Parts: sequence; C-alpha cells; structure tokens
Amino acid sequence: MDYNVKIGDMALGQKFEGFYVLYEAFPKTTATGKPFLSAGLSDCTGNLPAMVWDYAGPISGADAGKVVKVRGEVTEYKGALQITVDKLRLAAADDQYDTAALVPTAPIDADAALREIRSLIASVADADYRRLAETLLDRNLESFRSIPAAKSVHHAFIHGLLMHTFHMLKTADFLSGLYGDVVNRSLMLTGTLLHDFEKREEFTFSQLGLVTEYSVKGQLLGHLVMGAQEVAAAAAELAIPEEKSVLLQHMILSHHGEPEWGAAVRPMCAEAELLSYIDLIDSRMEIYKGSFETTPVGEFSGRIYALDGKRVYRHE
Repeated sequence: MDYNVKIGDMALGQKFEGFYVLYEAFPKTTATGKPFLSAGLSDCTGNLPAMVWDYAGPISGADAGKVVKVRGEVTEYKGALQITVDKLRLAAADDQYDTAALVPTAPIDADAALREIRSLIASVADADYRRLAETLLDRNLESFRSIPAAKSVHHAFIHGLLMHTFHMLKTADFLSGLYGDVVNRSLMLTGTLLHDFEKREEFTFSQLGLVTEYSVKGQLLGHLVMGAQEVAAAAAELAIPEEKSVLLQHMILSHHGEPEWGAAVRPMCAEAELLSYIDLIDSRMEIYKGSFETTPVGEFSGRIYALDGKRVYRHE
C-alpha cells in the first residue's frame, strides 16, 4: 500500500491511500438498482475519474471541492486510467495533509505573466480600447489572477484563467501583426483580454479555489452574455463610442465559434473569427498536454471527449 501518491505518478494496478480533492461527485444507480458514486479526484498534478461501487452516501455532489481520504486501486476503463475506491470519507478537522499538494496550480510565474499582460495592453494604440481594457482589468484583477479557466476540461487549476488568457494574448499579438491589413490590433488584444472575465460569475468555487459547479447566473446566462453585459456597462460609463463597444460585445458573444459549441452568435468580423480560433487552439493544446500526463510515450490515449472523442498519440 502506497501513501499520498501523486495522481500524476499513479500506475495501473497500484494500491494506495491518501488525501485528494473531490472535484466532482454524481450519485448513480446501476441497471440492477445498486447505488454507486461516479466521482473525480484531483491533486496538484492532475485528476482522474473514480468509481465507488455499492455506495449510497453520505458523500454526494454537494461535497465537490472538499478534501477526502481515499483508499483504492488504479484500474483501467476503455484504455484510460481510473480509480476504483474501496473506502472514502471526508477529511476530518484533525487530519494532517498538505493543502498545497492538493491544489493544481498553473506552471507559470503569475506575477511575471500579469506584468507582460499589462505591457501588452499598454501598447494598445487606440486610447478608447486601451482605457476600457485597463479599467476592466483593474476591476477584475483578483479573480482574473487566481481562478481556474474551467471546471475540468482545460486550465482547471489555480491561475488557469490567467495562463489561458496570457497565452492567447501572445498569439493574438503575433497574428495581429501577421494579418495587419485585416485585423485591428487594438480591438484584437482588448477582446482577447476580456473574453473570459465573467467566468468569475459563471462558476462557484471551493475553499481551495477550484471550480465546483456552475452558478445560477452561469447556467441561466453564461459567461459570454455576462461578459458582453459587463463590457456594455463599462463602455457606457467611460463614454466609449458605441461601435467599439458593440464590436467587443460581439467578440465575446461569438468566441466559442458555433452555436453548438455555446456561441451566442457566429463570428462576423475578422477579430471575432480569429479570437474563436485562438481560444480553440489554446484550450485543445492544454487538453493534449493533460492527456500526455497519463499516456506513455509511443502509445495512444483513451478516447478524449473534449477532443471530439478521438484518441491521441504521444510521440517522442
């Protein structure tokens, strides 16, 4: 029996016991009527799905984001690792565990990334776009710097939104230069910065800072609509010309590309089109990176839902 094995180091057949974050939990019933818990466990190195068979509680979805003590074995399902849990309980007040080891954190220097972002925004030539970007960055600074970018699919770790946006801004800056005869760099950088700010209202967060669920407003409106609303209100307050405000709102509302992917409208200007591709590229590359953590070199991953259900190959 191994203790407090990092999820990123787990191997098929390994038996272990330790403390992990319960990042999701769904009580279910088998076809024969037996209760079980479909869950997910995470630590600072990654996450894995977990199954607790013949389990009727007390742990449920309401406990997502809490620390749990687990005894189990690393098994395999459809070519991917998962955890079969033998024993599960919530961590007690007198349990000893390292919180820093449980919370996944972006592999970046957050302060340095934020400085580079501020430098990029300061270089925005259009004074209206620059003023709006700096104002909303200052207002959202604490959440922008710290929250994950998603619940589980990509950048689902502390500073995840900062890392995601930082990488996107660098890509947007490069492509704005490459396509300078088509793309307005000031609009491009501003829209890229602001596109996911309202994830702070879309999600609810655990005491450890991870996403546990979608908020009521997140489910009824979503971060695209709330983001467009925030831009509209701030632009009116700062007396930004209406067309500039509308263009930014359009970029936010369309940055998922297609309605079936969550876009409110399809991209209808060059900057919106480019933003949707940059967002897709960065999220999918992070998904590839995550799959490599559990896929040996020279082998294929299991099927990845977020990559259209395909398997990916990890080469040298």
